[in-house]
Amino acid sequence: MQLFSVDSSSLRRTAIALAAGAGLMMVASQASAVIVWSGPVNLTIPTTTNGLYLNVVNGATNLPAGGTGTTVPGWDINPWSATGLAFFSPATPSGGAYVISATSTVANLALGSSIGAGSTFGSGIAANTAQFNLNSSNNVIGFRFINEGGGTTHYGWARLRLGASTIDPSRAVVEYAFESTPGLAIQAGVVPEPGTYALMGLGIAGVLLAARRRKQEA
Repeated sequence: MQLFSVDSSSLRRTAIALAAGAGLMMVASQASAVIVWSGPVNLTIPTTTNGLYLNVVNGATNLPAGGTGTTVPGWDINPWSATGLAFFSPATPSGGAYVISATSTVANLALGSSIGAGSTFGSGIAANTAQFNLNSSNNVIGFRFINEGGGTTHYGWARLRLGASTIDPSRAVVEYAFESTPGLAIQAGVVPEPGTYALMGLGIAGVLLAARRRKQEA
């Protein structure tokens, strides 16, 4: 898996790359706001009561076995269900993790929509799925999570691919991103532009991951 970062004021100037087994890298930033992006991924959302548990900071999942959230310490999002597409929230933040458009309806966000403190958050049930596009990757959800190291709130988004139905086995998370600056809003679908990745030093994702590990070891 790779993680990239970009100065969110320009979407062009900065990037972090994480190559599997090669450590975390970062580019010089033009501003304090840095988006951490997964790059293209293909994380299957199993059609089970476990579904996909994902820690967005370190990329850990319960795949391929599809175990419970206890196998993914610090997990942040959990799309699941064998009867539709539902979204389970971690214990924190209180009130739910996902941007909703109505009670228990996780919103399918338009590109560029702001995800931040002004958004309404909750969880989603399998019945409320009409907002999603079938046979398409044009499905973007917003979420928030608590950095376990410092207890700060961060905002992010994930793009979902769906097949002929919400329980089609081809469904997956195809990319995701979050804002590394605590409390700063992020725009749905914002990613770095290709060809702008210059590697320099330790990345923001590494800082967050190290903080999580310190708390777990304390």
